[in-house]
Formats: sequence, structure tokens, C-alpha cells
Amino acid sequence: MRAIVPTAGLGVRLRPHTYTQPKGLLFVAGKPVLAHIVDELVAADVDEIVFVVGYMGEQIEAWARAQYGGLALHFVTQPQAQGNGHAVYVAREYLDGAPALLIFGDTIIKGDVAGLLHSTRSMAGVKEVDDPRRLGVVELDGAGNVRRIIEKPQSPPSHMAVIGAYFIKNTSVLRTALERLVREDRRMRGEFWLADALQLMVDAGERMGTFPIKHWYDCGTVDALLEANRDLLALAPPPIPAAVASQVIPPSSVSPSAVLEGSVVGPHASIGDGARIIHSVVKDSIINAHALLEGARLEQSVVGEGAVIRKVQGKINVGAASVLDLT
Repeated sequence: MRAIVPTAGLGVRLRPHTYTQPKGLLFVAGKPVLAHIVDELVAADVDEIVFVVGYMGEQIEAWARAQYGGLALHFVTQPQAQGNGHAVYVAREYLDGAPALLIFGDTIIKGDVAGLLHSTRSMAGVKEVDDPRRLGVVELDGAGNVRRIIEKPQSPPSHMAVIGAYFIKNTSVLRTALERLVREDRRMRGEFWLADALQLMVDAGERMGTFPIKHWYDCGTVDALLEANRDLLALAPPPIPAAVASQVIPPSSVSPSAVLEGSVVGPHASIGDGARIIHSVVKDSIINAHALLEGARLEQSVVGEGAVIRKVQGKINVGAASVLDLT
């Protein structure tokens, strides 16, 4: 089974962290966003993954080959950001008629992906949301098939949002739709949207149902990243390393190579590889690899890789290699 994972976005809303790494490699609940996605795919027996890369794509390729070398991996470059529909379009050679999963690279889902692969029709992952105007929404017919998919509607016909996860039964029909979308320059707000291609696919006769997603995390902003960190840690609390010279309040994730001295960590804290937390209090925060916290009291914070934070209290959001010293 093949999966296509578009992960070429600039991650503008996640700056300063995306100045130094792509958003798919940002750390959340103990591992990168993409690791959560790929692990879910591997558990469903997906053995071939096509990554659509762009911004800092070489980092994603190096990481994927190091961590998932046993899979059949392909990397396709989207040279210019022209929308999520265009991201799938540049990988159209892999839409060869065989079934495939499409999972956006900043969307973590937890659900029955394995069961989805046995569907007799295409399927769109959906979740009921309070305000669907910033997402795509679906409108169903009487038989439960998708009639319309509308991207970011001002007047939504339903509150059933598509969340960036699809199973396409006949991928050649989607390829034809994407090629038509680009050939006829069907853009909305300057971009090619996958929702429009899926609508063309449905109009061409491809049946598409929906499957509910209970756990869905859009990691596109710092606040969303922290929310995903909280929920994922609570969903599957990781074990705490035995040799920790500090109090760790679960659910939290602490790398075995992190050093904690005289500190209180958690709940909902993720501490990366080689991080040092010295005489500090950290909760509801993400501390990336090799960062140093000394005499700090942080909450709802994200600290970049290799940053140094001393005597700071409150909520901060600092990128890699930053220094914030109030001693």
C-alpha cells in the first residue's frame, strides 16, 4: 500500500522554528510531527511512502531515510508553493490507478487506518467542528456519498470538515482531475486546491464516502502544536526514564539522554534529546533537543533546539540557538 504525504509548506505560522527546520520535523509529544504520521501508516502496513517536499526538503529526506530505511521511499519536489492540490499534482506519476492514502504532512490522525484500506470506495476523513470556514467541508447525498467538497467556504453547508486524510480507491481518476485543474488554471485565491480536484473526481463518477476521525491534530501554529502535545501525551502516556533526578509529572515525555537536575517537569512537557533542565519548572511546554534551561519557570512555551534560557519566567516562544538570559 502506498501513501502520499505532501510536506512542502513553508510553515510561516510556526516561525521562528521553521527558519531552521521544516514544520514536519518539529518536535511534539516525544517525536517529530512526521514520525507520528509515518508510524500510523506503518502500523497499517503501508510500505511505500511518497513525500512531496520543498522548503528544506533535504532535511526531511535525510531524516526519513535514517529512520524508515526499510520502507520504499520516494521524494518529489514541489519547486514553488502553489497550494495543496499542486503538491499532489507534482506526485501524479504515483497516481497510477492503484489505491493510495493521502495524508497532509502537518496533520496527525489517530484512527482505524488499517480498516480504511479495505474500503470498496474512496473515503475522506472528516470531523465535526464548530467553525469550518477555515477548512474544507463536505456535503453528502442521501446515500452517504460526497456530493460537494468546498474549500474554506464563507457560508458552510455543513460543519463536517475534511481534515487532510483521504483514501483514493482509483487514483488514476484523481490524476485526471488534477491534470485538468492545472491545465485549466482553476485556482482559488491564487492556489490550486485539492478539494477542487476531488470535486472534479466526484463529478466524474468516483464514489467517495466519509470516515470519522476522533483524534485529529493540525500542527500548523505554535498554539496548535502545544495542543497536540497535550492531547497526544494524554492519549498514550510514555514511560518516564528510571534515572531522573527530578520530579516528572505525567503525562510527559522525557528523552533518556536528557539531563534533569533539581527540577519539576510536567504535566504535558516534552523534553528532547540531550536537553538540560537545571533547577527549573517546566509544564505544558516543548523543549527541543540540546536546549538548556537554568533557573527557569516556563508554561505553554516552545524552546528551540540548542537554545539557552536562564532565569526566565512565563510563556516564551524562541527558536533554535536563541539565548534569553535574565541573570
